[in-house]
Amino acid sequence: MANVTLPWLPPVSVELTVVSAVKAVAILVGAVLAGRIIRKLIIRKSKETSLTWIINQDTADILFRMFVLGGAIWALYVLGIMKYTLGPTTVGNLAFAAGFFYFTYLIAKKSRDYMIEGSGGEPGPDVVIRAKLFYYIVITVAFFTALSFAGVSGQLGTLLAAAGITGIILGFSAQTVVSNFVSGVFMYFDKPLQIGDAVKVGEATGIVEDIRILSTRIRSWDGTLIRIPNEKLFNSNIVNLMRYPARRVDVQVGIAYSADADRAVEIIREVLDAIPFVLAEPEPAVYVSELSDSAVMISIRAWAPSEKWFDVRTRIVLDVKKALDEAGIEIPFPQRVNWFANELRVKIEEEKT
Repeated sequence: MANVTLPWLPPVSVELTVVSAVKAVAILVGAVLAGRIIRKLIIRKSKETSLTWIINQDTADILFRMFVLGGAIWALYVLGIMKYTLGPTTVGNLAFAAGFFYFTYLIAKKSRDYMIEGSGGEPGPDVVIRAKLFYYIVITVAFFTALSFAGVSGQLGTLLAAAGITGIILGFSAQTVVSNFVSGVFMYFDKPLQIGDAVKVGEATGIVEDIRILSTRIRSWDGTLIRIPNEKLFNSNIVNLMRYPARRVDVQVGIAYSADADRAVEIIREVLDAIPFVLAEPEPAVYVSELSDSAVMISIRAWAPSEKWFDVRTRIVLDVKKALDEAGIEIPFPQRVNWFANELRVKIEEEKT
C-alpha cells in the first residue's frame, strides 16, 4: 500500500494497493477487449442488414469509445481517484457528466448526418433545417442533463444570476444572431423558397444555393454569391420565379399605323403556335393594347414551363420580329412630327464657285 498525492487535486492522499492496481488494469483491458469484439460484430452485421443507417462503421466506433471511456472511469473509481471532491461535486461526477455529453454529441451529430443523407438525392431545405434543429435541441438537453449528473444543477441558478450582467451585454451584441436564427425557424415552416429555385429578393436575383440557420445564399445570374441574413429575407418581399409549374411571358411589339393590325395579330398567333414550349392551356392572348405616339402596340401573353421561361421569351421576340419582317409589316422606331403655326420659308443660296 502506498500514499500518492495528485498535484492537480486538493492535498488528499490516495491509497493504492497492488490488488486495486491489478483490478483497475484488468477492468481497463477488459473494456478495451469487449469494445473491440462489439465493434467487429457490428461491422460484420452491417454487411448483412438493410439497416445500414444505424448499424455501420460509425456506430461501431462510437460504441468502442464508450466501452474504453467507461472502463477508464470504472478503473479510476477502483483506484479511489474519482472520490475526490471539487466544491459541491466529485471528480467522478464530473468525469461521468463529461463522458455523457461527449457521446450524446457524437450521437446527435451522426443522427443529423443520417437525416440529411437518408433523404435520398439532393436534400431539401426542410430536411436540412429539421436535422439541424434536432441536433441543437439534443445538444441543449444533453448539456443541462450533464450539469445534473455533475452535481452542479443546484448551483445553476447562482451561476446564471452571476452571469446575468454578462448575458445582457452579450444579448445586445447577439440579438442579430438570435433574430436570424428565429427567422430561419419561421422560414422553415413557411417554406417560401427551396434550394434550386429562381428567386428575386429586393435587388438580388438568382438561384437559391443553400438555406442555413442564420442566412440564405443565392447565386446571382452573373455567377456571384449573395448572402442574405434570414432576418432580412424573412421581412422582404420574396418573388419565387419557379414556385409554380407555369409562368406567363409578357412581350409588347409596336407596328406602324399604316400596317394592318388584324394581320399582325394573326401572324403573331401563328408564331406562338409554332413554338413547342408555349402552352396551349392557358391559351395565349394577342391583342392591340395601346395607341402610342409612334406605333400601334400589340401585347403578347403566353404561358410556358417555369424552367423554360427565359428560352421561350427570347424565342418569341426573335420569331415575331422575323415573321413581321417577312410579311412586310413595319416595326417603327420612335418618330416625332413638328408643326409650326406659321409657314416656314427656306432660302437656298447657290454656292459660289
